[in-house]
Amino acid sequence: MYRSPVADILFSLRHVAGLDEAVNAGLFGDLDWDTVVSVITEAGRFATDVIAPLNRIGDLEGAKCENSVVTTPKGFRDAYKQWVAGGWAGVTAAPEQGGMGLPHSVNFACTEIWNGASMGFALCPLLSEGALGALNAYASPDLRETYVKRLASGEWTGTMNLTEPQAGSDLNAVRARAERADDGSYRVFGQKIFITYGEHDFAENIVHLVLARLPDAAPGTRGLSLFLVPKFLVNPDGSLGARNDLRCASIEHKLGIHASPTCVMIYGDNGGATGYLVGEENRGLAAMFVMMNSARLGVGLQGVAIGERAYQHAAAYARERRQGRAGGDPGMSPIAEHPDVQRMLLTMKAQVQAARGICHLTGVAIDLSRHAATREQRDAAAERAALLTPVAKAWSTDIGDEVASLGVQVHGGMGYIEETGAAQHMRDARIAGIYEGTNGVQAIDLVTRKVALSGGAAVAREIAFIRAIAGEVDDKPGFGASAARLGAAADALERATAYILGGDTHAALAGASAYLKLFGVALGGACLAKAALAEGGDPGRIALARFFAEKLGPVAPGLAEAVCAGAQPREGVAAALKEVA
Repeated sequence: MYRSPVADILFSLRHVAGLDEAVNAGLFGDLDWDTVVSVITEAGRFATDVIAPLNRIGDLEGAKCENSVVTTPKGFRDAYKQWVAGGWAGVTAAPEQGGMGLPHSVNFACTEIWNGASMGFALCPLLSEGALGALNAYASPDLRETYVKRLASGEWTGTMNLTEPQAGSDLNAVRARAERADDGSYRVFGQKIFITYGEHDFAENIVHLVLARLPDAAPGTRGLSLFLVPKFLVNPDGSLGARNDLRCASIEHKLGIHASPTCVMIYGDNGGATGYLVGEENRGLAAMFVMMNSARLGVGLQGVAIGERAYQHAAAYARERRQGRAGGDPGMSPIAEHPDVQRMLLTMKAQVQAARGICHLTGVAIDLSRHAATREQRDAAAERAALLTPVAKAWSTDIGDEVASLGVQVHGGMGYIEETGAAQHMRDARIAGIYEGTNGVQAIDLVTRKVALSGGAAVAREIAFIRAIAGEVDDKPGFGASAARLGAAADALERATAYILGGDTHAALAGASAYLKLFGVALGGACLAKAALAEGGDPGRIALARFFAEKLGPVAPGLAEAVCAGAQPREGVAAALKEVA
């Protein structure tokens, strides 16, 4: 039985990311910590009781598409209606938009909760939240008036339409086109693929945000514009009008997240789908990045959520399954008592909590970038959020993948059997490292853009953060070699950062993924140690931090060596990859 990890989430928000300090300082108006606790606790109850029981049903039944009509698995539509009735679509939306007006970090906590209960269900709210943010930032007052309140209420849902058959990570290749109409609107034509919840039965209307190119646009991403293209046009009185010229041609048959309809969308079969410009012509990518950046941290939390669920599943099985004898017991022992199974369970739990800490640091930095008391503090928080977002997305989803795989291993042969459910976590987790910018793209973003923020000062602050925590745990009972291992990780990150900043772009790109992993290991270990220091030091948290530092952290110097080894000569790569006849 899966239970939302509310206590661990609140502990991390408070003692790792410091959200309670920001709340108590009055940065969010009259919000108090008790309200934060109440909201997250209720989200956990709803997810555990209503959404989580549908997870297996969603995997087995999947979404169905017939004649462009998509139906979600049994119970999903009703759960969504209950979710909307609880006000969960508007956690961050302003009260005048019908929302709760809470910090983004509270909503990110909820994002983990929904995804842990059912990733297939939670993808719809994740995309709607991103669409809401993009419209609030860039849409005209008229568009906001018509669409934002209905997105904030959950009455309508949102999507993000970037990818095309020939344009995945490279948006320069987008071919979808738009034409100006006499009434100030636009007509949109083209095909988009991999559109999450592009069609479904949750809501009456779907608000598609579509990247397309105008006839006189510049080539490449500089010529992309963003258009709001609703499933149904909206009458002046707010009622739904005619069906727009768009359709779902099919849904993909996927490895995992079967409950989530991943749609092929066709725009403009019959004269063009009516769309409305969001922001300025030819500057659509700036608006879309609002949605993408929000989604990237949300996807990082999907990795945390799936990892948490896989851990809970594996730990429960390990306590019940008896094999062999451990510790001299006369009878068969629960496999949880065998050292190698304990290693796997500790690895799962430590990595999930480390990734959660990094995600929470990122989420609180996003809030502080908007609400901190001084401009200097807001700027520093904005840099931290920008720097950590690719790490939170990529490292956390890699962790989700690894932890779900370990969950199958803990189950042994039964993990490979679909009936136990362990395999679903592994299948669901795999997509998170691919969509919303592959993890390789995140690593490239980190080494080519984010490391250089303020001439490397932003990274230097994170290294100082890790060193400070290493100093705090030094000589503390129970922490073992944690201080030395954290210090070594900080040294490794500092050395690799200096190499990345050295200016050899080819070498930096070759070491980008290793650098991102190094960053995650160093900062994740610091997050666990910081949690272990809180409230007098819980023995379980101290043991977990020590395990991570001593058993997982020692990879850091080796990762730095990999980064600083530079790039394989291009001719060497060509020779190594040459096919042998």
